[in-house]
Amino acid sequence: MNAVEWIRFLIGSVFLVIGMVIFFTELFGVFHFKYVLNRMHAAAMGDTLGISSCLLGLMIFSGLNFTTLKMFLIVVFLWFASPVSSHVLSRLEAATNEHLSNHCELYEDVTLLERELAARRTENTMEKEADLS
Repeated sequence: MNAVEWIRFLIGSVFLVIGMVIFFTELFGVFHFKYVLNRMHAAAMGDTLGISSCLLGLMIFSGLNFTTLKMFLIVVFLWFASPVSSHVLSRLEAATNEHLSNHCELYEDVTLLERELAARRTENTMEKEADLS
């Protein structure tokens, strides 16, 4: 094997190891967290980053060919599908969980939330203007 093949092998191996570390971190988060939304976030982030990292390592191993294109399309599909499916599941959990207020702060009135966000925006813009002057 020449030097280029060794470099490809090492870089591909690094991405595979990073993907496996992300998967094990995901497993820890899924089994360690108590609340379902926290577990789901750990699983979604781990799947998206772990699979993408592992497939990137396999793409480096494979070189430039049609198989690499297919793996790239899988990564693109996962980057679009995983966040959407996680969002749908979290909305379902938030809509059907009767004890949601035990785990997070709920806003009964949307106008109250809008007022708080507007106040934060004005505070941030005032701080930025003060920093600029």
